Amino acid sequence: MSEPDRPDSPEISVCKGGPGKSVFMESGNSDGWISSDVTIDVTR
Repeated sequence: MSEPDRPDSPEISVCKGGPGKSVFMESGNSDGWISSDVTIDVTR
């Protein structure tokens, strides 16, 4: 069984912003970013 079609989604990158901090950035949008002190791994 194949996965259903999904709408176009932005490509998201994550970088380490410092000890214990992650920064999420949208590809092509250097003005928009989210920083987080707490993140979890998502598994499928």
